[in-house]
Amino acid sequence: MFLGHFSVGFAAKALAPRTSLGTLLLASQFLDLIWSTLLILGIERVRLDPGVTGAVPLIFEYYPFSHSLSLALIWGVVVAAIYLVVSNYTRGAIVMGLVVVSHWFLDLLVHRSDLPLYPGSRLFGMGLWDSKSGTVVVEMVIFIVSLGVYFNATATRKDGGDWCLGCLLLVLMGIYIESLFGPLPPSVNVIAWGGEAQWLLIAWGYWIERHRVSVDPER
Repeated sequence: MFLGHFSVGFAAKALAPRTSLGTLLLASQFLDLIWSTLLILGIERVRLDPGVTGAVPLIFEYYPFSHSLSLALIWGVVVAAIYLVVSNYTRGAIVMGLVVVSHWFLDLLVHRSDLPLYPGSRLFGMGLWDSKSGTVVVEMVIFIVSLGVYFNATATRKDGGDWCLGCLLLVLMGIYIESLFGPLPPSVNVIAWGGEAQWLLIAWGYWIERHRVSVDPER
């Protein structure tokens, strides 16, 4: 899942209005950022297989440190604790932790049975990726609803806020369409470094934050 994870970051702005959109997007993609780093280091493994599912040509062979439920919970606590120390914003820290952990449950919906509860446990997954059309419908519904929540929770400063947000949404859609209908990635190394490129999208979220303000009275 790609758009679905980013969607959680957008929607979470309504729950933590003082937390930057960039920080919330970081939380939503945190497990995948850990995963891509561990792929580069050779600690976790994935294999290309164009026929394994209808939507995603990957077999996740070993990724317990980034994508087991127990480690997702630990990463969530770590991220929340660091954010609390830095920001002294308890509500935001709780939301950050929940957003990190939400990644595992969204993956549970789409992955084949390859997600462990803990390193060495049996594997779980509901397999939505077996249907490309089903995957698109579910992710687009999540994306549209989450954007509605985000737009309802924020307002543009009228100094480029709509423009920079619109461009990010177009980029996200372009990446999503390419991943579903484009050519097979040439190598696992390209996939790993593509995952690291998500830092640019997170930085984009910080840029958007400078041009939009929360309408929540808590602010």
